[in-house]
Amino acid sequence: MASFTIDLAPLRKSRDFSLLWAAGLISYFGSMITYVAVPFQVKELTGSYVAVAISGLVEIVPLVIFGLYGGVLADALDRKKLIWVTELLSLLFTAILLINSMMDSPSLLLIYIVSGLFAAVSGLRQPAMQAALPRLVDHEDMTAAAALMSLRWQVGVIVGPAVGGILISSYSVSVGYAADIATFIISIALIAFMKNIPPSHEAEAPSLSALIEGVKYAFSRKDLLGTYLIDLAAMFFAMPTALFPFWADQLGAPWALGLLYAAGTVGSIAIVLTSGWAKNVHFYGRAIMWAAIGWGVAIALSGMTNYLWLVLLFLCLAGASDMVSALFRSAMWNQTIPDNLRGRLAGIELLSYSLGPLAGQMRAASMAAATTLSFSVTSGGIICVIVVVLLASFLPDFRKFDIRTNKYALENQKMAEKLRVNPQSEDEIS
Repeated sequence: MASFTIDLAPLRKSRDFSLLWAAGLISYFGSMITYVAVPFQVKELTGSYVAVAISGLVEIVPLVIFGLYGGVLADALDRKKLIWVTELLSLLFTAILLINSMMDSPSLLLIYIVSGLFAAVSGLRQPAMQAALPRLVDHEDMTAAAALMSLRWQVGVIVGPAVGGILISSYSVSVGYAADIATFIISIALIAFMKNIPPSHEAEAPSLSALIEGVKYAFSRKDLLGTYLIDLAAMFFAMPTALFPFWADQLGAPWALGLLYAAGTVGSIAIVLTSGWAKNVHFYGRAIMWAAIGWGVAIALSGMTNYLWLVLLFLCLAGASDMVSALFRSAMWNQTIPDNLRGRLAGIELLSYSLGPLAGQMRAASMAAATTLSFSVTSGGIICVIVVVLLASFLPDFRKFDIRTNKYALENQKMAEKLRVNPQSEDEIS
């Protein structure tokens, strides 16, 4: 059993990783309360599938622009300071939602604007947070760090929506927004205790050419390209999140809205807590491919039943599949990408795992409005499976990726060994 237990070594070895992990755990818990509050508030104001989906759609353009620019900044600026500033901005934007929710006639337009601002800030923060990990954790502990970061995220996804659903249904969306503000205050305090994570002496000033260099590197590696495309396809065709407020009503269980949001994460967290097995998997591409197929199958099945507990079961299985994919995508990225490009590639990664769900919400809502909710969910899962198989068939480098023999992984491992032998030269080496 010990070989399946989650590895806590990164938390034991690195104080700064522990602070970053705890800060993210707390703030993400609060953010997930807001994640439930926003679509719920839009649904109450409009009663429209499309209006709810638009709250996610408005995030796409800011996320693209600031996700890419955030990656450039993460390679050029102090990563810890960048994370701290973006957490503070998120707090301020949540305060705007709180004030708006307390008005007699809350502004739908303001909700959309703030949703876009949240996406912009997330685009700035996430690349810095991802790029910080190789500077805080030893190379051989990166898979364990990925599992722990996923655990942090999954706990927030499970507990946040459940608590959010209770707060919103028992009190109001205003109470949900206030709870999110409290979590940001704690997170900001924890991040302040971290040491700075400055860029290397060779870091370039933020520029379009630096961004283009990162994009060219990403497209030059077909193994990385496979991780982006397959996750985009899985999320675009089989992400039913925008339908949850309406799905709960269709199932005759409006009280189960929080459970629908949290169900997928139950499966995800089960994978994370038993992730010790992941170190024995070497063909990351195959693992990602089969996980994406499993996601599509589970989503398709969830749309074929009107029994609440079966829907929750299939969403749980979908979450488990998605977590397997996330573990190996993160491990591939962190174990093979050079530190001087890590921020820019993290920006591209952010787009790959964020744009799919955002666009997927609009696809699911539009198809549900044109047909039925069940057809939207089931057909999306089936199409997901077909597209993933087609993409993998055209990406042999991705399918055959082996962490033991991949040249980029071996180069990064050598670099990590140099840093352990001569840590004072980290800036020059990275």
